[in-house]
Amino acid sequence: MKTFQTMAAQGEFIIIRREALPEDIVSLADEKGVHVIAHSETGHNHVMDARSVKAFTLKTPSIYTMFLQVDEPTEIMHLRSFDTHESILVTPGIYEIKRQREFEITRPWENSRAGFRRARD
Repeated sequence: MKTFQTMAAQGEFIIIRREALPEDIVSLADEKGVHVIAHSETGHNHVMDARSVKAFTLKTPSIYTMFLQVDEPTEIMHLRSFDTHESILVTPGIYEIKRQREFEITRPWENSRAGFRRARD
């Protein structure tokens, strides 16, 4: 299991230690006892136990950012039985989760627009 001091990555997100939570946040509800840190298109989400972690998003939600208040050492686990990312042990503190994003190329013949989307696992 990996540990870190300031920053770590797992799949399509990074976790960064912060000094404090921002003021303009709202709580996120857990999903069946876990907070989903990063959704996977195949259902192999990256999760943390909601009993020891509180999750927040900005009042103006962003699909790229969330915040965590970790009250006791808790693993970020990748829910896949094969080719999985190694778990990361997160110590108590405040953290920001940043999702990677990727640029979508415009295809004028399909009337699509260029822009960013969340990186996919």
